[in-house]
Amino acid sequence: MDSLDTPGEPVTVHAPAGTIIGRRTGRGRRFLGIPYAEAPTGARRFAPPVRRGRLPEPFDASRHGATSQRVPLYATTTIPEPSIPGDDVLNLGIVTPDADDDRMPFPVLVWIHGGGYLAGSPASPWYDGRAFARDDVVCVTVGYRLGVDGFAPLDGVLPNLGLRDLLLALDWVQENIAAFGGDPDRVTVAGQSAGGAAVLALVSSPAGGGRFHRAVSLSGAILDVGTHAARDLLERLGHRLGVPPTRTGFGSRTVEQIQQAVIDLRTERGGDDRLVLVPCVGDDILPVPIADGLTVQGHDVPVLLGATGDEFDGGLAPEARGAARMAGTRVTDTLFRSACARTAAARRQAPAGTWLYSFEWPSPVLGGAAHCVDIPFFFDVLDAPGVPQALGPNPPAELATLMHADLAGFVHGQEPAWARATGTLGDPAREYGRPGAALTADTTGVFDPVTRAMTQAAERC
Repeated sequence: MDSLDTPGEPVTVHAPAGTIIGRRTGRGRRFLGIPYAEAPTGARRFAPPVRRGRLPEPFDASRHGATSQRVPLYATTTIPEPSIPGDDVLNLGIVTPDADDDRMPFPVLVWIHGGGYLAGSPASPWYDGRAFARDDVVCVTVGYRLGVDGFAPLDGVLPNLGLRDLLLALDWVQENIAAFGGDPDRVTVAGQSAGGAAVLALVSSPAGGGRFHRAVSLSGAILDVGTHAARDLLERLGHRLGVPPTRTGFGSRTVEQIQQAVIDLRTERGGDDRLVLVPCVGDDILPVPIADGLTVQGHDVPVLLGATGDEFDGGLAPEARGAARMAGTRVTDTLFRSACARTAAARRQAPAGTWLYSFEWPSPVLGGAAHCVDIPFFFDVLDAPGVPQALGPNPPAELATLMHADLAGFVHGQEPAWARATGTLGDPAREYGRPGAALTADTTGVFDPVTRAMTQAAERC
């Protein structure tokens, strides 16, 4: 669905948060734009999220809520990512099975969108939870603060506001999801790209305990920085905006102005700015680096994670792609695939287990198994807007059936059908869509050809 409005028969839920009116559509029910926190404006800007009080009037949840993204990073993105104006950016959407029987309560998937912690939209039609609702899963999509407003380490500002937003959203789910047919004791937190990185951060955090029970990271890097890493970028942003790089200075500019300034700086530097507006180490949320936190936290949480075969290194002929992959020096290997090996190694003592996958189907449009192209398969939404432009006219529906079934089964509490990862070279991994391989439920290989990035990642842990 690409419309902001959800047509259909009204359906009302009475939750602790208030009376919420959604729409019944097909085999599911949709409740969109529900605020879980007060709008982060005025004195609440650059401050920890404030829990939203009980809604005083019935809330019309027929439209997607406002998005933190006001200006997309690129004119054209692989994922359709609508920007929606408004102050209530800390909102969530819910798609539930249209059922009221003994199958309830249903397990819950909480989805965190990507976008480099700078952009992205939970209102993307690629994150439509209708296939999960069909398979008896409640799907929740969450908005959180981005860029400077969410992750800038400003003096006098509590770090990791974007992660704090996500933690508060998970609290809202714990308190309210039963009213929507969900089981608060079976919550899986999942995300892709920066969303997948946020999942790894939450698993590694002592603050994550009890808020979720399973975790899925699609193409999630291990991204964290020290408090001084963003200083140069913030000074350049302040200079461009004509304000000091402080809470007061940036607070005098709109979110749109700041996001545009970030884009302009990236354009001037050829897009080579390091990712520094990311989770910051040294507070109560991330007291230690994520890789270290993964060795001691979240060991009771089963984790499924993986990456695409080419991420940001597609566009080459198949032979050239294979040679570059074996060299192990691609961004795909050093940023994304190495994070999978490092996570598995850090969690090798975790009794809950860690499982790896590798998405190998090459998009005929983008060249290779590129970043983001696995999402329509995992969500089983190959008919969503923007899919033909990214995947071509005939992406394999049987691959979507297989991948979505694996993810839905994991959310339902099933152990994946392939062996656990132990953080050693040659770890088993589900392979999705490798050219020439059959699309079967037992397609299992090893994680990657053995590259230098994999070797070094395993040795570090």
